[in-house]
Amino acid sequence: MSPLFDLSGKVALVTGANTGIGQGIALALAEAGADIAAAGRSPATETVGEVRALGREAENFAADLSGIAAVQPLVDAVLARFGRIDILVNNAGIIRRADAVDFTEADWDAVIDTNLKTLFFLCQAVGRHMIARGSGKIINIASMLTFQGGIRVPSYTASKSGVGGLTRLLANEWAAKGLQVNAIAPGYIATNNTAALQGDETRNRQIMERIPAGRWGDPADIGGAAVFLASRASDYVQGHILAVDGGWLAR
Repeated sequence: MSPLFDLSGKVALVTGANTGIGQGIALALAEAGADIAAAGRSPATETVGEVRALGREAENFAADLSGIAAVQPLVDAVLARFGRIDILVNNAGIIRRADAVDFTEADWDAVIDTNLKTLFFLCQAVGRHMIARGSGKIINIASMLTFQGGIRVPSYTASKSGVGGLTRLLANEWAAKGLQVNAIAPGYIATNNTAALQGDETRNRQIMERIPAGRWGDPADIGGAAVFLASRASDYVQGHILAVDGGWLAR
């Protein structure tokens, strides 16, 4: 492996690493040499097992990221176990669907709290550690709806638009302190969360017709982008939102 992409000796905290995109990112980082702290409400047992099979260290950390009460205890626990956090991947998130005229305050708050509020305060807590060390990589998971409006997902769209803005703000504040803060905006990725869309013949056809690459993305496609943003290869990349979408936005 090129030294530019070598993550040996690095520790990555990945939220929502139990399945899908989070799992793909955790495994890609481990393949590049990183040890993995997998955090979330659901234990990432399979992910941790696969990381260990690669010869890397990995641990599960239980954390309910629907609110900020779990943030500092999580960071403290990871630091106690690994001694450092070099890479933070904010992948955990939820979505609620309803027409805008019917959308409830409870669904608004649940999504904003998880996808935006907790993400910011986790960036803050890990950022303090990274700033003290003079280096660090933060990768936020944005969305196509960071750029587009979508339908029937008002709080999700607002949260992912906010993720884009926070990514740029943190890059502005922390670049001179040795940190790189960027985001990945996945397109349509084949995961458990999109199984219903893949199984809907009409919707699947519409999606495929819109993607220039002619296929759904794989979590490994996101993993490769994460390795780039977590490595020395991206040391001069700041506040960027990298779309990994098969050309969806270019259509």
